[in-house]
Amino acid sequence: MKNILVLCTGNSCRSQMAEGYIRYFSAGRAGIYSAGIEAHGVNPLAVAVMKEDGLDISGHTSDTIAQYLHLPFDIVLTVCDNAQERCPVFPGTMNRVHYSFPDPARAVGAQEEVLQQFRVVRDMIKSYAREFVKQNLED
Repeated sequence: MKNILVLCTGNSCRSQMAEGYIRYFSAGRAGIYSAGIEAHGVNPLAVAVMKEDGLDISGHTSDTIAQYLHLPFDIVLTVCDNAQERCPVFPGTMNRVHYSFPDPARAVGAQEEVLQQFRVVRDMIKSYAREFVKQNLED
């Protein structure tokens, strides 16, 4: 079974949503983890928009990359440019994959406008995660 780490700056939105979708689409065929260069806490709006789509990430924790340096990963997926630039070297052989998503935590405006930005990014991540699993976990 492959181990996959999703890495972002703060492990609060994008990496949390990606972890949720990759876990869902992989259906137990991989160990899925997420972390940040820093830990900012799981964003409640990320939890809310994922729940709208039927996935509960309310039990996720916001972790730092330091907590996972001892684990062997087959794939490290960076979901923002900052994480790609600051991604540490992991022992062993692994595939590094990068896809930068907009940061919904930076959305401004009325509550509904901010939620809509979270939904847009959620849908982008969902689509990407589905293809990521097809390309990396299906025979």
